[in-house]
Amino acid sequence: MRTLTKVYLASVLIVGVFALSQAYAAWSSTSSLRFFTYLALTTVGSGMKITLPSVRSTMSVNFFFVLLAIAQLSMGETVVIAAVGFLVQYYWKAKSKRKLIQTAFNLSTASVAAAISWKVFHSEWLSAQGVEFPLLMTAAACTYFLANTTPIATIIALTEGKGQVLKTWRECYLWAFPYYMLGASLAGALYWGSKVAGWQVAILGLPSLYVIYRSYNTYLQRLEGEKRHAESQRQHAESISALHLRTIEALALAIEAKDQTTHDHLQRVQIYAMAIGKEMNLDELEMEALRAASVLHDIGKLAVPEHIISKPGKLTPEEFEKMKIHPTVGAEILEHVRFPYPVVPIVRAHHEKWDGTGYPAGLKGEEIPVGARILAAVDCFDALCSDRQYRRALPIDQALAYVVSEAGKSFNPQVVEILARRHKELEARARAEGPQRPQLSTELRIVRGEAPAAGFEKSLPLPTAPGTHPVEFVERIGAARQEAQVLFEITGDMGRSLSLDATLSILSSGLARLVPFEGLAVYLQRERVVKCEFATGKDARLFSALEIPVGHGLSGWVVQNQKPIVNGNPTVEPGYLNDARKFTLMRSALSVPLDGASGTIGALTLYDTAKDAFTRDHLRIVQAISSKLGISIENALKYREAEDGSVLDFLTQ
Repeated sequence: MRTLTKVYLASVLIVGVFALSQAYAAWSSTSSLRFFTYLALTTVGSGMKITLPSVRSTMSVNFFFVLLAIAQLSMGETVVIAAVGFLVQYYWKAKSKRKLIQTAFNLSTASVAAAISWKVFHSEWLSAQGVEFPLLMTAAACTYFLANTTPIATIIALTEGKGQVLKTWRECYLWAFPYYMLGASLAGALYWGSKVAGWQVAILGLPSLYVIYRSYNTYLQRLEGEKRHAESQRQHAESISALHLRTIEALALAIEAKDQTTHDHLQRVQIYAMAIGKEMNLDELEMEALRAASVLHDIGKLAVPEHIISKPGKLTPEEFEKMKIHPTVGAEILEHVRFPYPVVPIVRAHHEKWDGTGYPAGLKGEEIPVGARILAAVDCFDALCSDRQYRRALPIDQALAYVVSEAGKSFNPQVVEILARRHKELEARARAEGPQRPQLSTELRIVRGEAPAAGFEKSLPLPTAPGTHPVEFVERIGAARQEAQVLFEITGDMGRSLSLDATLSILSSGLARLVPFEGLAVYLQRERVVKCEFATGKDARLFSALEIPVGHGLSGWVVQNQKPIVNGNPTVEPGYLNDARKFTLMRSALSVPLDGASGTIGALTLYDTAKDAFTRDHLRIVQAISSKLGISIENALKYREAEDGSVLDFLTQ
């Protein structure tokens, strides 16, 4: 029990003892028969009790006889009748064991309430003001109601955690006030009746009290029925809300399975978006819609090919057209979920821009749903602060500076202002909360299952005859004789070489005659890692140390997806050295997969310090050489293994 509760409890007990002592000191009775009759009637009324909703407390109709005693008996008799009435009400058919401290507190409350109400009714000041009996009885009834219920509501609020005293009193007792007024009216009528027929007329009040008691019960049963109905509706609403929450989480996991880079991004976007939405005074439905949309806005990417989503370089116009469908597809997917709040408009519009240059509908300004305006700025900001396949993360200050520069163009100025003001606080909160959803088992290897029902596809070996590919290449593109001659010489020389180092040196010197580059690297796949086998030119030492997981970086993406990249971002490659001091000045990369007889074996990547240094013609030339290079590398590796085996046999003889 807290100190405040103890002090309050002690204060009520002291006042109660004082009220009882005053009643004892001022005891007087003009008619013992009338006193004991009223006491007996009070006892009967105390047995007509009901349990109050929401709290462990009861109420009975004995207040009627207390009011009657206030009008007809002395203060001492009134206090005794109120105290005895409480004791009968408290202990009669009690459903739980009563504690002494509880009994003392409630007895004190009843005694004090009766004493104060008697003083109000018999106040000489009120009589001097000409206040008549009806108003005196009303004042006494109100005083008794307040003095009896307020202390109990206070102790309930302090001990049962019901919150504020006024709120507890209003919820638990205010509904009974009309019944007190009805009881006061009946007591007044019987008082006037006693003037004519004697005090015994009070016995006639019992039938009326029984009606009031039954009315109490009926009213409370209706309240309980409404409460159960409201509780049932609340549980139904909670189950629907939980269903939508599980749907959101499942869909978010589907997005993460498609694009692993979004796991932390989605959570961080949600934290930022909800904080900004709250400051912008969004209503409850708008906040719930924003919460869902913040993790589901990219669900439409399920319809975008994976190699486009994870491409570590610039998208082609055709690839961007495919990427632009994801807001529309995402909205169409979520329409089937039938959220009870407007998630779909936010998802459809999260790539719209404030100046109307966004997609898919070209909305502008206030036409864009407020949730989409928030999401657009937050999504861009956090994407800039996160590592991506095509670039490293920007410092927060630089990312924020870009978003601020786009205020009024791409983003709502109000949203940007809040983001700029609170980004440090929200960033700290995002880091403190950490990951909330488990990662999917996308890297799990299943050992069971020997083959699909239709069997495996049979791979055909690539042709190895010298000159085959250059001839086909020359016939296909109709290029100049000089270019064709150089390509023929390079591929011919590589085909005759059995040394891997010699093959790659031939490649480097020959390719430099056709394609300008400042650095070249050949990466070979070793299980789930691509490792640099050969590097020349600028930053050769840096690139030669790289071991990049398949699917990551620029060259790892090319190996996994078996697709070339033109003018990709080479700065992502050194990140896999886990050394912040290592970086490259290269700004463009052209990378193509190397195919051998058994599939993709690696990647050939050219680097240049100029931005957008490579063209589609350069890609065509490198692809022509790479088709031969893969076979040559495989042959050289086999020769190296055979040569190493012969040396080992010689040494062990």
